[in-house]
Amino acid sequence: MDRKRILATVVVLLILAALFYIQFREWHSFDWATFWSQTHRINKLRVLYAIALIYFAYWVRAVRWKVFLQPVKPDAKVSELVSPTVIGFTGLALLGRAGEFIRPYLIARRTDLSFSSQLAVWAVERIFDFGAFALLLAIAVFREGGMLSIPDPGPFYRALRVGVLLLNLLVAAVAIVAVAINKWGEKIAHWTEHTFSHLPRHLGQRAAAEVRKFGTGLHTIHGATGLFWAAFTSIGMWYLIALAYKAVTHSYDAPALDIPLLQVLILMGASMAGSILQLPGVGGGSQLAVIALLSGPFAAPSELAASCGVLLWLVTFAAVIPAGLLLAHHERLSLRKLSQESHQAGQ
Repeated sequence: MDRKRILATVVVLLILAALFYIQFREWHSFDWATFWSQTHRINKLRVLYAIALIYFAYWVRAVRWKVFLQPVKPDAKVSELVSPTVIGFTGLALLGRAGEFIRPYLIARRTDLSFSSQLAVWAVERIFDFGAFALLLAIAVFREGGMLSIPDPGPFYRALRVGVLLLNLLVAAVAIVAVAINKWGEKIAHWTEHTFSHLPRHLGQRAAAEVRKFGTGLHTIHGATGLFWAAFTSIGMWYLIALAYKAVTHSYDAPALDIPLLQVLILMGASMAGSILQLPGVGGGSQLAVIALLSGPFAAPSELAASCGVLLWLVTFAAVIPAGLLLAHHERLSLRKLSQESHQAGQ
């Protein structure tokens, strides 16, 4: 582990420790006996159903990657992409950000394509993820029976409505930029390199390289049909993840966690935002963000919020680890070695 990674891990650890201290200091009456009681009373069939949905979402993610490969590798099979997908997310869960390039690296090896091309696909995939989640959240907020049905939304939900509107405007702006890069990518890259050439550390050249890489990824979307299937699988995948979140929260059979789809999507957003501060194999930020939301605006008891926050992380983030380790062992792969190789190839 290099010095920068050690420093980053120490910083994240200190921030998480401070957040844990602040969180539990506010819970003066936190009862650990109640916490364990709530955890043991969950409906285990619903939890297993949630895990099944998460695994199905990984399969849908592999299907979407096949859609991206259609122009350059039309004979690619979904079965060839499932294993790299599961192993890749296992590496992300166990190694943190150090494992984020494992999936495109393995797919590049499996399909005999360049790693740079699959990194480009990985970048485009992020946009579809972001857009699909933003669309689902907007539908949940503005549809009849969603937030519009709340007589007095309060400051939290009023701020949420504005935030969701801004989020979708951002998605629209990103889509416009993507269309422009797809059409005039080389001109934009050249302009970027020339405009920012005076910046230190060759930042202008790096930015231009990113524009070119992103443009390469956009070329994987083959016409209107490819765009439709990429969007369809993205929305379907995130809806499956939302159903998994809902199954976990409802597994407690507690009124405070009997939440509608809108609040489920808000929980997902909090979990994704909190995942920025993650320790490899431990998490931390994701659980804290969900617990704070459940015990705050959602008014769940502290013990129930803590139990649900941890269980959601285990189901939606860590449940892939057993299958990923089995597949890696079967294929004689080392996650740490794959992490090192993928980052070296990326550089």
